[in-house]
This record gives sequence, structure tokens and C-alpha cells, in this order.
Amino acid sequence: MDPLLLVILGPTGSGKTALSLKLAEEFGGEIVSCDSLAVYRELEIGTAKPSAEDRNRVRHHLIDVASPAEEFTAGDYSRQARAAIADIRDRQRLPIVVGGTGLYLRALLEGLFEGPARSEQLRIRLRRRADQRTIAHLHRVLTRLDPEAAARIHPNDTPKLIRAIEVCLLAGERLTVMWDKGRDALTGYRIVRIGLEPERNALYTRINARCEAMFARGLIEETRRLLMAYQSPDSIDDSDPRPVARALASLGYKQAAQHLREEISSKLALWAAQQAHRNYAKRQLTWFRREPEVHWFEGFGDEQEVERAVSQLIKEEQSVQSSSSLANAGS
Repeated sequence: MDPLLLVILGPTGSGKTALSLKLAEEFGGEIVSCDSLAVYRELEIGTAKPSAEDRNRVRHHLIDVASPAEEFTAGDYSRQARAAIADIRDRQRLPIVVGGTGLYLRALLEGLFEGPARSEQLRIRLRRRADQRTIAHLHRVLTRLDPEAAARIHPNDTPKLIRAIEVCLLAGERLTVMWDKGRDALTGYRIVRIGLEPERNALYTRINARCEAMFARGLIEETRRLLMAYQSPDSIDDSDPRPVARALASLGYKQAAQHLREEISSKLALWAAQQAHRNYAKRQLTWFRREPEVHWFEGFGDEQEVERAVSQLIKEEQSVQSSSSLANAGS
């Protein structure tokens, strides 16, 4: 029987990290982060990466593997994560994929279509059009080119909108058609998906508290330091020699940068970040409900009842695996 691959998914703030650490220590596992911000070095407070102490407790992969100025794609993630998982398996450890970036998880497990290479010229034109008009204009363009893709991409997700339009224009074909072509699904593993879905109001309370803690720990100062080395996508100046760090448009950093540009107060920046994280959690749950064969648990990952139930599930899966191995050995 194929070796076990554990996937822990769920919205931001649901306790995925705490659960993954507990399971990794109990079952001899290593953690493969599935977070589109944790891949970037220099971004610490606003990414909610596992602490240095947690990383010393359990070996982590796919954290701090890219410069903020790099464009780290879902394809990049899939290739590196698959290599990490294979290495963990070959060392007889349990690979545990943990995170809330749905596109990265899909790329890892289902593979990606072979789309056209990126065109930086086209991307620059599309970004300028978004700056001159609005991001909503890009969504309207994609709606004309591929209505189904437009329905599946959030109207404010500029990078995904630009990539979708780019694919449609360069390939001469709708993105949704290409999604169904040539996927290279991950094989050789028995995938067990664990989903966390705490009660909505309790989740929002945690999200609000976590955002507040980020600002208290110095998110605005961290953003200030980053803006000394990189440009934010929200205010690109072609004459500025600093490279653009796309991650500075992410939740928390975006609002902190707005405050540093004196567009909003620090209090309003915190409120806007909290609201954006709550909205993101809703989108994550919508996305993950489309994942197949998820074992859903109604609670946070650091609750003992959830920890015990997930642990029991893994023991049962391992028991099935051991029984199969014994049967094959005796045949």
C-alpha cells in the first residue's frame, strides 16, 4: 500500500499549525508548509510563520525559500513541495502538508496545466491598466474572455486576474479549458485530508485577536523596513530602482503600507486588516469545501478533543496500512 501523506487544511486562524506540530511529534512527521507568503524571506510578523521555537521542535519545509522580489508561482511551489515530500517519505518519516493557500494545494495534489510562459510586457500593461482604471476593470476583461474563470477568481485578486487574462490572450483559449488539460496529479501516496472548521464567530474572534497581535508586535515597523528595500505593488514608480515585492500587497502588509503613506490611521489599518482576514477566511472555506474526501472537524486545531480525534483517525489509517503490508508479505 502507498505511504501516507497527511494534509491539514482550513481557514486562517483555525489552528492548523498547532495541530500539525502535535501530530508531527506524535507520529514522527515533518511539516511541508503550503502558504504563499511563508515562502518569502524577510516577511515575518505579517505571515504568521511558525516560530523559531516551533521550527526547532519539528523540521519544516518550504519556508523562507524565496526573495520578496521573486515571483514564486504555484508551479514553483508544486515542484519544490513534491521534492520535499519524496525526501521525507524516503527517510521513513510522515509528510504533513499544512496551510491555507488553496491554489498551491491544488497544484501540489492535482498538478497544473501547461500554460504559456509569462509575458512581462503584457503583465506591465495589465498592471498599468488596473492602476489607471480599477482592479474591477481587469475582472470585467476576464469576464468577457472567460466567464467561468472570472466567476472562480476573486475580483480583487490582481495577480490571478492578470495571469488568467495573460493565458487567455497568449494561448488563444479559455483558461478553464486549459485547466482540464494535461494535469499531472501527485501519485504514489495515500492522501488523508484533515479539514478544520471552527464555529464562525469564534474563528472571527481569533482572527481579530491575531491581527491585533501582529500590529502590536511591530507589523508597521516591519513594513517600513521592507519598503526601504522594495516597492509595494500598490504604488509602483517606474523610475524607482527598488524591485517590486508583490507580497507587500498581501493582507496586513497592504494596510500597514497604506498607513505609512498616510492614507489611513493606524487604528483604521488594523480594522481593515481584520476585515480583510475575515473575508479571506470565508473564501478559503468556500475553496476547501470543493476538496474531495476531506475529514472535517468542527473546532480549532489546538483543542484537545480535535487533537484526539485526528490522532485516532491517523492511527486507524496506519493500522489499515500495516494490515495491507502484512497481507501482501504473506501472499
